[in-house]
Amino acid sequence: MNKLEKLLQQKPYILADGATGTNLFSMGLQAGDPPEPWNILHTERVRKLHQGFVDSGSDIFLTNSFGCTSFRLRLHKFEKQVFDLNMAAAKIAREVADSTDRTVIVAGSMGPTGEMIEPHGSMTTKEAMLAFREQAEGLVEGGVDALWLETMYSIEELEVAVEAVQGFNLPVCATMSFDTAGKTMMGFTPSNLAVRAEELGLFGFGANCGVGASDLLATITDISRNVEKGKTVIAKANCGIPEYRNGEIVYTGTESLMADYVHLALNSGAKIVGGCCGTTFRHVAAMRKAMDEHQMGSPPSIDEVIDRMGEMSQGSKSIYSNKTHNPTNQRSRRRHKKQNNSN
Repeated sequence: MNKLEKLLQQKPYILADGATGTNLFSMGLQAGDPPEPWNILHTERVRKLHQGFVDSGSDIFLTNSFGCTSFRLRLHKFEKQVFDLNMAAAKIAREVADSTDRTVIVAGSMGPTGEMIEPHGSMTTKEAMLAFREQAEGLVEGGVDALWLETMYSIEELEVAVEAVQGFNLPVCATMSFDTAGKTMMGFTPSNLAVRAEELGLFGFGANCGVGASDLLATITDISRNVEKGKTVIAKANCGIPEYRNGEIVYTGTESLMADYVHLALNSGAKIVGGCCGTTFRHVAAMRKAMDEHQMGSPPSIDEVIDRMGEMSQGSKSIYSNKTHNPTNQRSRRRHKKQNNSN
């Protein structure tokens, strides 16, 4: 049994961390600069980031390696340091986790390459596979407990990434980013993810980033009702809606809003809840308190989500009106179709 699975047996749900980039900007990262080289250049600042989330109550946190593939690092001439930067990211996180007196899971963050796989783009499947594999090797060498594919928008790229990280004997989690249409940029829906995640053998799956908490809760609702009870559904919402103020992006979510979001996310079926862009240590501390005090209730209605979290997009609203899903029947239909095609 892996550490993440064991922790989820001990607790009904666990708290993830908040934003990486947003918080590193407050520590001196400049717009346009990649955060991953900080794993070597500013180790103590990255350590402070992770320690802040652990001190705020996170049970699991992500390494500073979101854009640490050769494709993204090439933009800043760091493509020859993929393994070293990923290993350094994992080692810093490992040291923080091991220094605490409770179980804290280190998840190796792996984001999209920023390229499109053929025929939609010029990246080949083999190139994508090698890029994700190289990143995973560094993270595993550094000591992560899980591999965490996040902010994915293309199911083709997600499938390649999942295949690339096989063989390390670690749980693999994945979250996709859904927009105001209730789909990823490439048209993949939450219910599509629910079905495909099981076929891919993902330990956990769900949504992160995207728009605001209201829209993400709609996404989680759709995922949850398309899987069997007990699956590890993940919710990592942005901290409110971003606004441009005085030359910088500011996220509008308050500590009380993010605490309320925790209650709604858990009632919507999530077992791992955290924050994404704009989520600070203070937000996570409020989310910790909310999770510790949570009493499970019924899945929230669309009116309840809007009343407590704010307006959501029409695409997300439409998710609530589609209540005909049945994961058991979907799997039966797929098996039946496969059998017929083989005859």
